[in-house]
Amino acid sequence: MTYNFIDRIRLHFRKEKELYLSLYSIMGFYPHDIRIYQQALMHKSAAQKNIKGRPLNNERLEFLGDAILDAIVGDIVFRHFEGKREGFLTNTRSKIVQRDTLNKLATEMGLAQLIKSSGHSSSHNSYMGGNAFEALVGAIYLDRGYNFCMCFMQKRILAQLINIDKVAYKEVNFKSKLIEWSQKNRVEVDFRLLNQDKEDNGSPVFTYQVFMEDIEGGIGRGYSKKESQQEAAKVTLEELRRKPQFIDNVFAAKGKRTQQEEEPVEVVPDTTEKEEFIITNDIEEEELTTKAPEELIVQEIAQITKSKESFVEEQVTLFNNDSEKETEKNKPQESSSDNEFDLSDITASPKDLTEEEIIAAAEAAALAGKASSVFSQKNLPS
Repeated sequence: MTYNFIDRIRLHFRKEKELYLSLYSIMGFYPHDIRIYQQALMHKSAAQKNIKGRPLNNERLEFLGDAILDAIVGDIVFRHFEGKREGFLTNTRSKIVQRDTLNKLATEMGLAQLIKSSGHSSSHNSYMGGNAFEALVGAIYLDRGYNFCMCFMQKRILAQLINIDKVAYKEVNFKSKLIEWSQKNRVEVDFRLLNQDKEDNGSPVFTYQVFMEDIEGGIGRGYSKKESQQEAAKVTLEELRRKPQFIDNVFAAKGKRTQQEEEPVEVVPDTTEKEEFIITNDIEEEELTTKAPEELIVQEIAQITKSKESFVEEQVTLFNNDSEKETEKNKPQESSSDNEFDLSDITASPKDLTEEEIIAAAEAAALAGKASSVFSQKNLPS
């Protein structure tokens, strides 16, 4: 072509001769404004700044190239697959412009070797090449226009590096990829049916949305549940890659869930048994204050009857002691040696009163005295 011949002559006067040649081998034509392409190959980790002190990197060109690439690939797919439905065309375009595909293209074309970045970032950012490819498309659009972008994609990419037919009919299971990622990161993922309606021709349309740790993810629509779930999973994967805030929210929700699972859901029941069978003094006093006077009388009489035996025993003991003392007084005085073995107080003759008579007399006296004192202290109704 004439423009390539002229650019080749100018190449001898260029300072960045190696970069011109490298870009020519990638694009198939020489760049005009080399500064745009230098910016397209500048990763943000390089921390370069322009004259005004603003960061100089390929993020803005990446944004522009992403939009241009969608339009160009959509145009190519639309013309290549005549009569195919919208869902098929959308899936085919997505397979071509997805980050994995673009990253492989950048590696195969040698574009990844031209990226300027810090060594740490290049080894940890697996999609740096794909981002640079989008920035390159944006640079071509600014430098040469839309037609050169179309020529680049048709003749250099789809004609030499990508078989569009194989890509279109290759089954990419985005749902499986999302579930696999969720399992590795222990994130809960759920596909929820939002809506199910029909088109004018009666074809059913399903709308699904992905929820990750109850955080809203991508939404997908399709003519089957599988198609709509695949679309929702694909959108969610793109959000995880392009929206750091989304993935931060997901892991924050996961942290709250795991913390709640470690804590007890409810208070653990107390295992100590209440000793209700133990009657305390407070309960006894409360019961006494609430009882009727008749019940108090019965309790008093029961207490008198209960203490009767002990009282009678005391009286019998005292009576016997007095009798022994009286007997000792009437006995003649003897020597201490004789008294030690004296058995004269042991006799078979009965005493003046029998034991039964003494108990009966003491019992009658005690009952009479106690009953009179109780009835005098309690003002009992007649």
